[in-house]
Amino acid sequence: MYASPAAAPLTRRAFLRTAFTAAVFAGTAAALAPVLRARRPRQTLSPAPLAPFGEETYRGRHIAFDPEGTAVRIDGRPLHVMRRSDGTYLSGINHFQSYATPLELARAAVDELGTTQLAFTAAHHGGQE
Repeated sequence: MYASPAAAPLTRRAFLRTAFTAAVFAGTAAALAPVLRARRPRQTLSPAPLAPFGEETYRGRHIAFDPEGTAVRIDGRPLHVMRRSDGTYLSGINHFQSYATPLELARAAVDELGTTQLAFTAAHHGGQE
């Protein structure tokens, strides 16, 4: 019925349009790759059983805490810990969720921190040092 058109020669405009489209796709893919990688669920490792106090290594990070749970350190850096009136603990890393023990809190902080480090000194409320 219809005659197929002969293949048109590649014009400069068609070449530039194709090159620009490929560059846009490549740039978009490069920009979205870290976002899409971050959305993948993290590998979950079964943690060691909870110890009442002491030290442990969790996901390659050194956690140390005292029996009262008032001092928790991750890789030697202090983690600000607050005890709630119901006996649970919360930290400045995730202050929307409470944990039963300081060790659970420290493990959750390590999960949240990923590869970043805690600051050596935490900012205090009210501007007092």
